[in-house]
Amino acid sequence: MTPGHASSDTPIAGITTKLSPWTVEETVSRLAAIARARELKVFALIDHSGEAAGVALRLRDTKVVIFGSPLVGTPVMDAVPLAALDLPLKVLVWADGLQTKLSYTSPGALAQRYGLNPELSTQLSGIDTITDVVIDR
Repeated sequence: MTPGHASSDTPIAGITTKLSPWTVEETVSRLAAIARARELKVFALIDHSGEAAGVALRLRDTKVVIFGSPLVGTPVMDAVPLAALDLPLKVLVWADGLQTKLSYTSPGALAQRYGLNPELSTQLSGIDTITDVVIDR
């Protein structure tokens, strides 16, 4: 392993990773559809691998979906303005060999990072449920 590079199997503190039975494209599509169905705003889709290909570089299929709710995020950012660095929420959907994975900063890690009270930290926990629904067969 190259110094400074974690393997794809190395757990990173505060990051939740789940396996998806779907392709990256299908997982991204399901995530966006489920977020919208729950009246969340999908702010952006960043296609890192597509952008890499645009400059003749190769990168495993790697996309980030940014979504959230002003009703949930605004009180958090009002209480702790620096939380805007992590909000809206982001889910990385990526290919790890033949497996698709979803990764995101855990709500507990965000709550700890910003010293959120239990009420505010609970509001961020919806990402766990949404990602569970995305990967459910």
